[in-house]
Amino acid sequence: MLRLRQIALISHDLISVETNFRSIFGLDVCHRDPGVEKFGLKNFLMPLGNSFIEVVAPFQDTTAGGRYLKKRGSSAGYMVIMQTDDMANARARMKELNIRLVLDGGGNASESDGIQLHPKDLPGAIAELRWNTASDNFDGPWAPAGTDWLPHKNTSIVEAVRAVEINSLNHESLALQWSAALARPIKISNESIALIELDDAVIRFKPLTGDRTEGLNEIDIQTTNFDHVTDAARDAECFLSDTAVQICGVQFNLIAAREYLKLDTNRVDTGHCI
Repeated sequence: MLRLRQIALISHDLISVETNFRSIFGLDVCHRDPGVEKFGLKNFLMPLGNSFIEVVAPFQDTTAGGRYLKKRGSSAGYMVIMQTDDMANARARMKELNIRLVLDGGGNASESDGIQLHPKDLPGAIAELRWNTASDNFDGPWAPAGTDWLPHKNTSIVEAVRAVEINSLNHESLALQWSAALARPIKISNESIALIELDDAVIRFKPLTGDRTEGLNEIDIQTTNFDHVTDAARDAECFLSDTAVQICGVQFNLIAAREYLKLDTNRVDTGHCI
């Protein structure tokens, strides 16, 4: 089992980003984790279906988060966090591939455990693999989201994350690295796209275009109320097109349920919203 359970974005302005997620997607904060302060960060998490959007903001420029935000130049995608039911094999695989671990839960926890992969060994976004009790329950517990996240879930406007897109100068090579780390094949590959399918979502790798920087730049979300999203996005100056909005420096592509495995998007690289 390998699910896309959490996506982290990074910004200097948590308040504005939170406001936009609330007004445009109808999301609600389920947890603010004081534990991330030891990394020089503040954060919040919001359920999006049975996955989570996390936004972190560095309050110290010398931290890893502060350096990453400076490197990207503005608010941006940051982490891809996946849920697995086999941490032992995941750890062994990283050792075999010589991928260093930034964080390691040690494998002795009774309810949740995880490893975070070094971005110099697996570039594109910071990848994390986590195990949690009740992993067979799609709405089950998830330690980073606190102890009571389910009452904050709202699927009346958007209901699921279906893909993330990572852009790179050499996207095919990067996709091969992620494929090895995740033990998932590249199902489709051609000159413009490489794709890795998880159990509930897709990681898409594409070349850099326009003025984008390398990293996580797009997220596809299954949408139930397109009119609300586009109207609210116009009000917040986050509107890109009838099928795309921009929040926290990331393009959110709005897709209907039947399109959740779409392999490409019409790109729009302009926008004003933080």
